[in-house]
Amino acid sequence: MNADAAPLARRELGIAIVGCGRIGSLRAVMASRHPAVRFIALADRDPERARKLAEQVGAQVHSGDSLEVMSRPEVNAVVVSTIEVEHTTPVLQALDLGKPVLVEKPIALDLGAADRIIAAANQAGISLHVGFSRRFKKRYLLAKEQLVQGRLGKVVGAAARVYNSRSQGLQTLSRLPKESNSISGLTYYVDVINWFLAGNAPAEVYARAQGGVFKDQGFNTNDVTWAILTYADGAVVNLGVCYALPHQYPALGHAARVELLGSEGVMLLDDDHTDQIMYTEQGFPHVYIPEHVVNMVFLGSGTPGDWALGEFWGPVATETRAWLDHLSAGTQCLLATPRDARRTLEVGLAIGESLRTRAPVRLPLA
Repeated sequence: MNADAAPLARRELGIAIVGCGRIGSLRAVMASRHPAVRFIALADRDPERARKLAEQVGAQVHSGDSLEVMSRPEVNAVVVSTIEVEHTTPVLQALDLGKPVLVEKPIALDLGAADRIIAAANQAGISLHVGFSRRFKKRYLLAKEQLVQGRLGKVVGAAARVYNSRSQGLQTLSRLPKESNSISGLTYYVDVINWFLAGNAPAEVYARAQGGVFKDQGFNTNDVTWAILTYADGAVVNLGVCYALPHQYPALGHAARVELLGSEGVMLLDDDHTDQIMYTEQGFPHVYIPEHVVNMVFLGSGTPGDWALGEFWGPVATETRAWLDHLSAGTQCLLATPRDARRTLEVGLAIGESLRTRAPVRLPLA
């Protein structure tokens, strides 16, 4: 070791977290344990929820006013983890204040709002990243490395499907409009496939769906959706999602499978979590819905990760640390860029358009 080497330079961080629900709470916990974070401010439309989380993580400030906490001089970066329909305003406010932002997916619910956000970030010259935490699951990071190394040759086809229980589906739909797109969970895998096929833009979408379970619950959305994506170079990708498996299905989140077919190799990524099964008469709480208890569980299937021995492990934890490391030490940032997020949003909107018209939809959308 060189005794004369300069010490590692780290920028001290003050983090404002807007939205103190499930993911916002996890981001707050991870921020409170990061060595560069010296100040945490929390905001939620329910001030009592912000106060309780502040006590848990030792935040210095909590409020029901998001602009108030983002404007604090101690804050130099912002996490926006509100419900999906409320992303745009706090993101634009944070960018206007000149503070880097991590916003949960999606970047917005329509392309117009996404474009306003991207324009604001570009004009201000401010860092903006979007949370698609599947990128930070080990198996997908390892898969991306093989693609970077060219070990599959040219990717000519791919498939990704994700299943979840209707209990999770109804929980997700409860915070979205009644006229909801059925592919919220699939969005993560649209991002993963686009990430894997970087530089090869999706050019056409063709989708079909079937519904019943959620429509019986009053939501005008589908139970099962399948889509065929054709990319610019002709690569064909099959994507599927079903969030209507029985209430007691053992997965606590995404049960997924991703396959990549190349001219010189193939990768099959089994992410169903059926390798760790537990049955307990005591019941096991759902990672997203604590009041929902199952007896049989696929351990490790919680989408954001899992608590173990007092620490949170998994994609959201790794993603949060990676973003904080990027801000404090200038390390590489693998989080989705605003352009990545816009492309993923556009594919989702095209799937919805194809379902309505029962016809292929060309990209980019008008």
